Amino acid sequence: MARTRAGLRALTLRSTSARLAIVVASSFLIAFVVLGGGVYFTVSALLNNDAREVVRAEAGGLIATYRQSGRDGLLAEVRRRVAAPDDPDTVYALVAGDGRMLAGSYAHLPFRHDMHPRAGHDWIEFHDSTTDGAPRVLAYLVRLPDGEMLLTGLRTRSEDGFLSLMLNAAWVALLVATALGALVGWFTARWVSRRLRNLDATAARVGAGAGELGLRAPVDGSDDAFDRLSHRFNAMLDRIEELLDGVRHATDHIAHDLRTPLTRLRNQLEQLRERAMAHDAAGNAAPELDAAITESEQLLQSFGALLRLARIEAQPVLGRASSEQASSEAAQPVDLQALSRDALEMYAPIAAQRGITLHDHTAPVRVRGDADQLFQLLVNLLDNAIKFAPEASAVDVSASAVGKVARLEIADHGPGIAEADRQRVLDRFVRLEAHRGSPGTGLGLSLVRAIARRHDARIELLDNAPGLRVRISFPQA
Repeated sequence: MARTRAGLRALTLRSTSARLAIVVASSFLIAFVVLGGGVYFTVSALLNNDAREVVRAEAGGLIATYRQSGRDGLLAEVRRRVAAPDDPDTVYALVAGDGRMLAGSYAHLPFRHDMHPRAGHDWIEFHDSTTDGAPRVLAYLVRLPDGEMLLTGLRTRSEDGFLSLMLNAAWVALLVATALGALVGWFTARWVSRRLRNLDATAARVGAGAGELGLRAPVDGSDDAFDRLSHRFNAMLDRIEELLDGVRHATDHIAHDLRTPLTRLRNQLEQLRERAMAHDAAGNAAPELDAAITESEQLLQSFGALLRLARIEAQPVLGRASSEQASSEAAQPVDLQALSRDALEMYAPIAAQRGITLHDHTAPVRVRGDADQLFQLLVNLLDNAIKFAPEASAVDVSASAVGKVARLEIADHGPGIAEADRQRVLDRFVRLEAHRGSPGTGLGLSLVRAIARRHDARIELLDNAPGLRVRISFPQA
């Protein structure tokens, strides 16, 4: 059912898939109409030519009689053939110059008697109203030297019946061809959409909040246009991942190299403050030293978070590691409810200071992963929620099983994050303008995303109306 709905969405009239289906179906129908029309007119021409040959042979025999036996012999032969025709569909007529019927198959002429055949003879067509169905008559009209006219014709009843049957069959075939054309167009569009859907799904997952840069579009080795596009797309992702890794490694090296001198600087500032307090009669230190020590501690926290983030990002995704890596990684079943309650208990005093109520909506649900990292994820999300929630509001924490997915949600009623910024805030050091005055390193959500990636989880930032709802979907253990 879901596939059917997806197929219908893919074939909306404004979509390229629908246009492709229409083009394929139209081409199929046009080819059928051109081919069928060509066959119909060819057969019609062949039948007309055969009928003319029969009529021409009959007329030739009568003219030969006229030349051998004169007018009386011709009149007798016409009467004999009308009385006992070899073919009941043949017609004959000998007409006087004033239009009187001298002998023939008709009591009166079914056409104007004053017709003048070109060059003394001509082909004419008329409908025989004296016969049931008024069949078409193909006739050869010859003006004799004495001014009389000889008509030899053939009712094309069988030929026209065959053409009518052929036309009816063509209409039925056209309906079948229309259905087949639509089916072929639909299958073609579905095939193209399926080939492109792999690229679209890969691009969506790479560009989503989780940013799964390790994904690659599948290739089938056919070397067609779609396969080459997948290769180029994968090469582009390889280059992007290489550039991002370069930036990440440079940042990590800087953090690692600066952490030691910053630690020494903070220790020296501490020593200066102790000396200043020892020489001050009131035992106070200079406020500038206190501010410098606070800033150095903030920098050390940022570098520590950055190095922690680098270590997590360097670890393989749990469940996808090799056997050696899997044996060394802590990938044990973890109860999200127990972790959530530990985090709530730890943050309850901080929330109480601002009158914020923490609501526990968790149920027992287990995932496979690193308990310490999952606890760090919960702590970061709770810290953010309490930091930006207004006083006397509530923060909701829920954990539940939805199908084969374990869903963890933390929601607050703060200012929230605009939809355009929800992907951006997961990057390193990104802080929105409205939050630049609040304490923090700009790495909390980056750390959350790194832990979610390692646990093969998907992170979503949603509107809580008002506030922010962070949803993380894990595979259940």
